[in-house]
This record gives sequence, C-alpha cells and structure tokens, in this order.
Amino acid sequence: MHSFSIILPVLNESSIINHTVEQIYRIGSGFNIEVIVIDGDKEGKTINVLKNREVIKGMSPRGRGKQMNKGASVAKGEILVFLHTDTELPEYAVRAVSSVMDDAKYAGGAFDLGIKSGRSVFRLIEKLVYIRTRLTRIPYGDQAIFIRKEVFDTMDGFKEIPLMEDMEFMGRMKKSGYNICIIPQKVKTSPRRWENEGIVYCTLRNWILKGLYHLGVNPGKLVKFYYRDWDK
Repeated sequence: MHSFSIILPVLNESSIINHTVEQIYRIGSGFNIEVIVIDGDKEGKTINVLKNREVIKGMSPRGRGKQMNKGASVAKGEILVFLHTDTELPEYAVRAVSSVMDDAKYAGGAFDLGIKSGRSVFRLIEKLVYIRTRLTRIPYGDQAIFIRKEVFDTMDGFKEIPLMEDMEFMGRMKKSGYNICIIPQKVKTSPRRWENEGIVYCTLRNWILKGLYHLGVNPGKLVKFYYRDWDK
C-alpha cells in the first residue's frame, strides 16, 4: 500500500483549516497518510489553531513554492499531494491516486476542477479548465497536484517564485518526459476569490497573468496584481 503526505501551504486560513484537516483524515481513513501544514505567517496564526495533534506543523517564509518545498522536505510519504486549504478532495481521492500510482508509467497528476457553487458561470469555468488541462496536460495547484516523492526530489521541487510555481513545475515535469494523469473526479474549490473580486475580473486577470508569464514576464512583477497585499 502506498503512503501519502498531504501538504497544505497556508496563510490566514484559521477559519477553515480544521474543517479541511478533518475532511482529509475522513477520506483518508484506512490509508497510510500524514498531513503537513506549513504556515507562511511568521506568527503561525493558522497552525496555532489546529486541533488535531497528528498534524505535522511547520513555518516558512511566505510563498506557496517555499511552503510546499518545506512540507516536502519533512514528508515521509511515497506520494506527495499538494492541496490548497480551500479545496476539498473528492470522496475517493486517496484510493484514486493510489490506483494511478500502481501504474509505474505515471509520475504524478491531478484532479479535474470543481467549484463549490450552483451558479452556471462556474460550470463554464470548469469546462474551460477541463479542456485546457486535457490539451496541455499541465494542471494547476487548485486541482490538487500529486507526485511521487522520488520524482519531486529529482526535479528539485518547486521553484521558489512568488507566483506560477505550480504551472512552472508541471510544465517542467512534462518537458522532462514524465507522464501526468488527470483523474476524472472533481476537487471542490471555494468560489470565494471569484466572488470577492468579481468573476469576470478575476478570470480575465488570471488569464492575462498566465499569458504574460508564458511571454517571459518575471513572476515577481506579476504577483502584485494577484496578491494585493504582497508587500505588506
């Protein structure tokens, strides 16, 4: 049986972190899993409210790439799963990943994207992400990326850039010739960013930033348009 390390990079997520952790342990029941939470806040505001004593806690400078690398450095699992705090894994996620990893040809993968809202506009966004992922085979972080730890270590982990670390890593993985599996089950991610910023604005902003990144613009310049408080 495979062993799993589920790594959550967090920042100011004290209101939902315990719910997320409980859900992970519930769907991971019967499997060999560990949960690692790495806080990007220097005061550890999120990890300080964790109730489950089994969770491995750590701190890192802010930035998902840095935080996920820190989590991977202490992980003991054979399979690493990188999960955003506001994203829920599907009910049989661990079983599904285990089945994929039974096939030695796959180095890693991700799930299809689902958004926790009944609004029809989000079904359109899901469909567009579905098409993009099938065409490019490059999933993003909110699709719960998973990878064999030995492959992750061989690739020297995520680049510690302030934005696009997920896209850069999966693109590099693809270029290196590793096979990536997209599991046809949906994670359920929160619509809060779209709803807080405006669906049209948020979607177009994301597309533009990704396009600029592909054109070679430094992520250090782009991050300020994504995280408005990045310098704070």
